[in-house]
Amino acid sequence: MNTKITLITGGASGMGLATAERRAAQGDALWLVGRSQEKLDRAATKLTALGAADVRTSAADITDPLAVTRLVAEIDAAPGHIARLVNAAGTFAPKPFLDHDGADFDHYHALNRGTFLATQAVARNMARHGGGAIVTIGSMWAKQAVRATPSSAYSMAKAGLHALTQHLAMELADKGIRANAVSPAVVVTPVYGAFIEPDKIEETLKGFDSFHAIGRIGRPDDVAGTIDFLLGDDAGWITGAVWDVDGGVMAGRP
Repeated sequence: MNTKITLITGGASGMGLATAERRAAQGDALWLVGRSQEKLDRAATKLTALGAADVRTSAADITDPLAVTRLVAEIDAAPGHIARLVNAAGTFAPKPFLDHDGADFDHYHALNRGTFLATQAVARNMARHGGGAIVTIGSMWAKQAVRATPSSAYSMAKAGLHALTQHLAMELADKGIRANAVSPAVVVTPVYGAFIEPDKIEETLKGFDSFHAIGRIGRPDDVAGTIDFLLGDDAGWITGAVWDVDGGVMAGRP
């Protein structure tokens, strides 16, 4: 594998895959982590055709502690330089606060645990090789509640990722590692399949067009462009930032 690697959790679909496509076009060696080996294989074929120097895949559910332990061991054993990390693995299933149970809460925070440990392993690799860049996908819901999509546990988890980003920026700067996050609003991705039939995601989410100042919901590539920038050298003086990539939602309401 190429000595400089871009590792993307949640890399087989949505914003993770859109980012992988941009990095493939630049000739990166890619390492995709996702739950489905079938989806990872399809993504790998596509990314190879787009110009990726190499594509490695690891089937791992980031919410599963045993899977995370295996993934961390795999990352620790990797001989190459993981120069870029994108934390794009996610889940989203709105539910009223009074209806949440312990399992709902634990699921979101298991994802954060896995993200934390995988990021730690990658940061160890980056520190050994002279640095790197980390971008984590947070959420507008971590900054603002939305009555139509009650998501208290999800928002707590995403707010935690925003906080983690700032701490990583401070603690890892002297090792040449930058850490930033993006905070998207409504973006058409398979994550909504947890509560919307997959073939109706697009139609359902269109109802949120007017929620955004720009007048439309987002596409994975709308966010991937910012992630790609934050991974690159042109963002070399940016760290600890949580960028609103949200069609203007945080700016206000119509």
